[in-house]
Amino acid sequence: MNHHLFKVEATGNDFILGIGPWSKTLQNDSALVSRLCDRRRGIGADGSLAVEKLGADAIRVHYRNADGGVALFCANGMRCAARVANEHLGVGPSLVIENGWTEIGATVRDANVILELPGLNPESRTVSVEADGCTWTGWLLEVGVPHFVVPVDFPVEQIDVAGLGGLLRHNELFGPEGTNVNFVSSAEANVLSVRTFERGVEGETLSCGSGVVASAVHHMRKHDLQSVDCLTRSGDLLRVEDTGCQGYRPLHLCGPARVIAEFEPSRELLEG
Repeated sequence: MNHHLFKVEATGNDFILGIGPWSKTLQNDSALVSRLCDRRRGIGADGSLAVEKLGADAIRVHYRNADGGVALFCANGMRCAARVANEHLGVGPSLVIENGWTEIGATVRDANVILELPGLNPESRTVSVEADGCTWTGWLLEVGVPHFVVPVDFPVEQIDVAGLGGLLRHNELFGPEGTNVNFVSSAEANVLSVRTFERGVEGETLSCGSGVVASAVHHMRKHDLQSVDCLTRSGDLLRVEDTGCQGYRPLHLCGPARVIAEFEPSRELLEG
């Protein structure tokens, strides 16, 4: 097997990424993905990306969460995939990414990758949930996967994301599969702090691209903004831009993505 297995990250959201024969392996072996993503007994990651070249300007990406389960979309993962495809698969810097949600565009500019996302349904659903002795009111939006966006009037650093996020993520209002939960606060209108509890990881991640998009969309509509800088738990910024069209307005998600290492797993890890 060719050793084209990479550790990649985007604003602290990290992944195991495979190309060539590794792409099929990561698509088909959920148990191996779970072992690779284990932060104590494996390589450690929030999920895996199986990347296939479709042509000079197109790729297909299959995403699994750290628990091995399939998810339709991961925005930071798509940005990492675009950079690897450009640098290691000979795909051009402007490309189309097929994934479980929908086709999206991407542009690689050195260490930064911009996603071109379809507009979201402007009718987000308001939801109130009882948890930890309080009522938490937020908005439910789909960005390939569901996100519950919970604005708070105090710094998000004060929130027990692991505890409260876990309670909200599994609330019966969100059905058997649950939802991702994003806590957001803003000290100034054009900067948003976002912390996310991700299902499939079952804990807080340092950054969640689709969660940032969901949070930013609600914030931009509320404050009539065309763009917002989102501060992730890692300390890195992601920018979300509204292109200004009417109706379902296309969005841009902009930020860094990088390759950390190329590696070969041991036989013990592969065989479990």
